[in-house]
Amino acid sequence: MLSDDMRVYYEAGREQSRLTRGVSIEFTRTQELIVRHAPPVPAVIYDIGGGSGPYAFWLADLGYSVHLRDKMPLHIEQAQELMASHHALGSLAVGDARHVDLPGESAHMVLLLGPLYHLTEREDRIQALHETYRLLRPGGVLLAAGISRYASVLDGMNRGYLDDPVFREIVQTDLATGQHRNSANHPGYFTTAYFHQPAELWQEAQDAGFDNTTLYAIEGPLWLAQAAQERWDDLGLREHYLEAVRWIECDPALIAVSSHLLVVGRKSAHKGL
Repeated sequence: MLSDDMRVYYEAGREQSRLTRGVSIEFTRTQELIVRHAPPVPAVIYDIGGGSGPYAFWLADLGYSVHLRDKMPLHIEQAQELMASHHALGSLAVGDARHVDLPGESAHMVLLLGPLYHLTEREDRIQALHETYRLLRPGGVLLAAGISRYASVLDGMNRGYLDDPVFREIVQTDLATGQHRNSANHPGYFTTAYFHQPAELWQEAQDAGFDNTTLYAIEGPLWLAQAAQERWDDLGLREHYLEAVRWIECDPALIAVSSHLLVVGRKSAHKGL
């Protein structure tokens, strides 16, 4: 179930263009990591909790057979409107990452790029990961995102939010428990979520049965680099910055500085769950 504040936050329509407007280091790097691990076209990819479909439509346009599910009816309505200007998705429907209406062992890759940080209890996150394991063919690949435990304190330093005592209290709770709450519904302070320690996200994928799990920093420290964002349209310079992120994307000493984390794991070709 979505909490009331999550529903209010997403019904405001913020998510539709968040990843694709302006400078989006998160979107660029996530695309890069998806391509790095994706099977050849025309493999089947499930985008679970994929919002209005920024990754789903991008992958469909590349030639993949993509099925989109999201908990918010508004996001599915927005995705239906976008169908006219993109390659069609294999299917799209309202759905819950813990109980997906798709057959077992039917996907080559599953994306969980939103559900894990909106499932605030560990047992629900493990259930979603188990469900992903069920959906994947033997040898299939999971890409699951989390938000770093330190995202709010770093964001507060970067944007000046720490002047606000309400935000300082949010940060202190985030650091102590990982449970992010925005009871005042401030539009810049996100909504109900769980913020992972990096090793914790990796362990959850392991506990759900995935092998060969690797943890990546999606943005690395680049999301805090104002100079990079101001010159993002310089494609040569952008590539230099992205290359630097690749150098440190798996460095355990730096992963937590990234706003978003990505765990990549594989379903064994030889064992079931």
